[in-house]
Amino acid sequence: MTYFVATVLTKGRKEQFPLYANDRKEANNYAKLKFSGIIIKVVEAEEPLDAKFIRFKTNLMQNIRKRKIKPDALIAAIRQLAVMTNAGISIYDSLNEIASSTEDENLKFVFSKLADDINSGHALSTSMENFRFELGNLTIAMVQLGEKTGNLDESLYSLANMLEEIRANYIKFKKAMAYPRNVMIAMAIAFTILISYVVPQFKTIFEELGANLPMPTLILLKLEYIFNNFGPYVLAAIFIFVVVFKYFVNNSQKFRYGWHKFLLKIYLIKNIIKFATLSRFTLVFSELVRAGIPIAEALDTSTSMIDSLPLKRKLMTVRATVEKGGTLNQGLKETELFENMIIQMISAGEDSGALDAMVSKVADYYKMRFDAIIEGLAEAIEPIMLLIIASMVLLLALGIFLPMWDMGNAVQGRG
Repeated sequence: MTYFVATVLTKGRKEQFPLYANDRKEANNYAKLKFSGIIIKVVEAEEPLDAKFIRFKTNLMQNIRKRKIKPDALIAAIRQLAVMTNAGISIYDSLNEIASSTEDENLKFVFSKLADDINSGHALSTSMENFRFELGNLTIAMVQLGEKTGNLDESLYSLANMLEEIRANYIKFKKAMAYPRNVMIAMAIAFTILISYVVPQFKTIFEELGANLPMPTLILLKLEYIFNNFGPYVLAAIFIFVVVFKYFVNNSQKFRYGWHKFLLKIYLIKNIIKFATLSRFTLVFSELVRAGIPIAEALDTSTSMIDSLPLKRKLMTVRATVEKGGTLNQGLKETELFENMIIQMISAGEDSGALDAMVSKVADYYKMRFDAIIEGLAEAIEPIMLLIIASMVLLLALGIFLPMWDMGNAVQGRG
C-alpha cells in the first residue's frame, strides 16, 4: 500500500488527511467516500516514521488475530447464498440474512461488511477483495465469473462444490498425517522427559568419574543444559520468530516469493503444492471456458486464485502467449509444468473445437493425481519418520551407553 495525503476543503479551511491505497485512482475514490468536503488534491507523499511504526504494529496485530472463516461455515453460506440468489432474493438481503443466522463470528462480520458495501453501490467481487484472506482467492474468482456471465447463482453452486472438494482433500490430508504426527509428538515428549530427568542423573555420574566423553554424550549434555537453563527463552524466541516470519510472508511479496520457491524444492511438499495448484487452476479454467469466457480472460481469472507465487508467475505467461496470437497448448508447454500428454490433449481440444470438454478431462486428471499423492502421503512420510526416530534413539543410546562401556572397559583393564 502507498501513502497519500488528501487536501480537503471543509468548513472554509483546508485540512490534510493521510490515507493508504494501491494507486492514485483508488486513493481519490477512497478520499471521496471517507472525507466530507471538497477534495482539492490527493498526492503521494513520504510516509512519516511514526506512521510506518503504527502501520507495522497494526499489520502485526492483524496477522496475529485474523482468522479465516471456518471452511464448513463458508461452504454452507455460499450454498445458501446460491439458493437465495436463484430464488430472486437480492444480494443485499441474502448477505444480511446469512450474517444474522450464522454462528461463525468471522463469517457474520465479513458478510455484514459485504452487505454494507453492496448497499453503497459496490459490486460483490469488489467488496470481497477487502476480505481475500478470509474468503480465499477461489471464492473471489468464481464470484467474478458469475458477475461476468450474469449467472451468479450457477457460479456459487459450482464454487460450493469446489470448496467441498478442496475440504474433502484437506480432511484426507489430515487423516493421512494423523498417525505420523501422533508418533512424532509421542517421541518428542519422550525425548523431552529423558533430556529433563534422565540425562542429568548420568551427567552427575560422568562428572564424578571425570571420564573423557564421546561426541554423542557431549551433544546430549549440551541439549540438557540449554533445555533446563534456557527453555522458556528458547520457546519465546521460537514464538517471536514465527510471528515475525508470518508478518513478512503476509506483507513482503519478495519474501513470500522466496519462501514459496523454497517450498517447491522440498521432497514431497513440492508435489503436493504443484498438483494442488494445477488441479485448482484447471478446475476453475474449465468452468470459465464452459461458461463461454474468452480464453485470455479465463486464464487471468484462473491464475489470480493461485497462492504459490513461482507457479503463478509461470502460468501468467500463458495469457501473454495467447494474447500474442499463440495457441493455448503452446503457452502451457512453455511453462514446463504440464506433461506432454496434457499438451496433446489441449491441442486436440483446440483443433476439434471441444476445448471445454478436454480441459474438463485435464482437470479430472490432475484431481486424480492430487488424490493419489494424498492417499500415499502416510506411506511416503514413513521413511522420514523412521529416520528421525532412529536418529533420536541412536543419539540417546550412544550418548548414555558409550561412556558406560568405556568406563567398564577401563575397570576391566585395571583388574
